[in-house]
Amino acid sequence: MTDLATDLISTEMRLGAHNYKPLNVVLNRGEGIWVWDVDGNRYMDGLSAYSAVNQGHCHPKIIAAMVEQAGKLTLTSRAFHNDQLALFYEEIAGLTGSHKVLPMNSGAEAVESAVKAVRKWGYEVKGVPDGQAEIIVCRNNFHGRTLGIVGFSTDPVARSGFGPFAPGFRVVPFGDIAAFEAAITENTVGFLAEPIQGEAGVIIPPEGYFARVRELCTENNVTLILDEIQTGLGRTGKLLAEEHEGVEADVTLVGKALAGGFYPVSAVLSNTEVLGVLKPGEHGSTFGGNPLGCAVARAAMKVLVEEGMVENSAEQGAYFKAGLEDIRANAVKEIRGRGLMIAVELDPAAGGARRYCEALRDKGILCKDTHEHSIRIAPPLVIGRDDVDWALERFDTVLTSLDG
Repeated sequence: MTDLATDLISTEMRLGAHNYKPLNVVLNRGEGIWVWDVDGNRYMDGLSAYSAVNQGHCHPKIIAAMVEQAGKLTLTSRAFHNDQLALFYEEIAGLTGSHKVLPMNSGAEAVESAVKAVRKWGYEVKGVPDGQAEIIVCRNNFHGRTLGIVGFSTDPVARSGFGPFAPGFRVVPFGDIAAFEAAITENTVGFLAEPIQGEAGVIIPPEGYFARVRELCTENNVTLILDEIQTGLGRTGKLLAEEHEGVEADVTLVGKALAGGFYPVSAVLSNTEVLGVLKPGEHGSTFGGNPLGCAVARAAMKVLVEEGMVENSAEQGAYFKAGLEDIRANAVKEIRGRGLMIAVELDPAAGGARRYCEALRDKGILCKDTHEHSIRIAPPLVIGRDDVDWALERFDTVLTSLDG
């Protein structure tokens, strides 16, 4: 590592809050699935900024849309109409089959917005007594870092020292349909879950779980809220991960890749019954639905579909997962994944996933350790077969050479 990289890291540590623990690599350029550091070394991006860069780094068509719109109008606030918002609504509704759209910025904002809207729906439509609405959530969930969200997290690192927390949430084990059914009461207004738990280590529920969840939500007049902020927009080999079980949520949350990594754009996708409860002044965002964000998101959605990235995710993800399963390494406990959302879970005796990620970095691949013993693998959806083969060679070397 050169003096420049060392100095930049040192300055970050001196002036920044220490709420992250990044790998020691300082990036300054990206193209497609590749990124380069300040020393000129090239790496395959195996994280895609937690799936925000599904379309690949610096996609030229998204750049063009951003530059064009930036030269015309960037922000008006929602005090006025702009000429990009209606087009964004039309295109995302057409793509996802949604009937109403609430644009926000970050994924956490979308989650908070959904919680507010569903609670209000519970009081005004379902008839739950004021202040008694409950939302069921899953153990080991990850929906963001705001105070409201960490209040129903089960991760002690996310929660410790930040209370008191808002009430109104019931926690059940992910994938346990009996526990979910038992948790439903007359005051239950929603069930919030990730189709696949990403931060928990790419945990996939049992087959048929969400199909039965959908049935129970319908039977009990409970809104099904699926957080597709990481799993959506092609990451799992379908446009939305809910499609794997043929279910349709009442509220779907998208973000991250919605703007291809260029700009923070998220959205709550739902219907008139749920989002119709929000009246002027009851919810909003200065930047939500701004013309620059809408123009970028429109381009990001367009290239995702037109360039076959969703289909490529399914094809290359299956190939990548099969290749990882063929690696004979004692340290590997399990390979999990769907599309290009994959995790290598290591045996606890392997010494933790962090050292494997550091070894992969030295071989030219950037991945993220999660929950101590898992390596998360999520390259941009533009990855090709030769790129996967290149990556598998390096995974083979690292996983077998670090075997204890």
